[in-house]
Amino acid sequence: MVSSKRENRASGRVTLDDVALAAGVSRMTVSRALRGDIKVAQELVERAMQAAERLGYVPDPAARALASSKSSHVAILIPLLSNQLFVDLLEGAQRTLLPAGYQTLMGITHYDGAEEEQLLKGFLTHRPAGLLVTGAQRSESTRQLIAKSGIPCVHLMETLEQEGLYSVGFSQRDAARAMTQHLIDTGRRRIAFAAAQLDPRTLQRAQGYRDCLEMAGLYDATLEWHNPAPSSMKVGNTMFEQILSVRPRVDAIFFCNDDLAQGGLLAALRLGIKVPRQLAIAGFNDLPGSAEFLPSLTTVRTPRWEIGVRAAKILLQLMRGEPVAEPNVDLGFELLVRQSTAAA
Repeated sequence: MVSSKRENRASGRVTLDDVALAAGVSRMTVSRALRGDIKVAQELVERAMQAAERLGYVPDPAARALASSKSSHVAILIPLLSNQLFVDLLEGAQRTLLPAGYQTLMGITHYDGAEEEQLLKGFLTHRPAGLLVTGAQRSESTRQLIAKSGIPCVHLMETLEQEGLYSVGFSQRDAARAMTQHLIDTGRRRIAFAAAQLDPRTLQRAQGYRDCLEMAGLYDATLEWHNPAPSSMKVGNTMFEQILSVRPRVDAIFFCNDDLAQGGLLAALRLGIKVPRQLAIAGFNDLPGSAEFLPSLTTVRTPRWEIGVRAAKILLQLMRGEPVAEPNVDLGFELLVRQSTAAA
């Protein structure tokens, strides 16, 4: 007995020809049916789908892209996977792209411009259908790579006002201003700012902190603490101790990320410093666990999931050649006031 399943001798893959033979239709009909072409008769679509399922046929995206000059992949460049912020963003984008028939190629840049450029060059050789990139600050050569590729691109986490660019995010600077103003409103006057990683978005938060304190006549440059190490609870713990050892009279510390602030809260507990009575602690990004700490952490909720979803929707419009009514979308932020900054 001869099986209708003829495997590709080189790879062992079930081919489109195998599905066509099993379904009793032409190769072209199977191809159109599996692509969802509405012009194919429903009976033929069902026969093709049943044959494909029975044989375990998996479409070859590379072959499909070569045949149609279109890719079913979107490349996403994010700085880290160890930060929940970017995991949420990635998941929002992927949950939007997958039902539309697009899979994601993910690259981790580690906040390194050269690494980002290398990843982008590698992705562009596969001619992805679209690009999602984090932030706006990158080397001129990387900018040119994106511009000259002709591939639709949406920038994440920041809003841009440049002609021809698309972005979804919020104002890091305004969010930091709002947090700093909240600390002033609760009676704090010696407010330190503790930052790690020192990526462009962290530096924008530092500027927002500065803006607010300068306007209130309270800015003291010696209360800014910058550490280039990756953000973590351990680093936050260490920075808390350093700040208190040098400036014991500070009455608030605004940490640039929640994991730093969580480390600060643990350090305060260990050292017997009462939060918020002696010292207020605030964070940024509303990471998991911040609401459950004792005291619960005041922070800024940032719309990571929503940014991923909205950016992916804009990218889908661009890839389909549809007009985009709002090229630069500001999704805002939310100040979450909790126990760690209660009025002194």
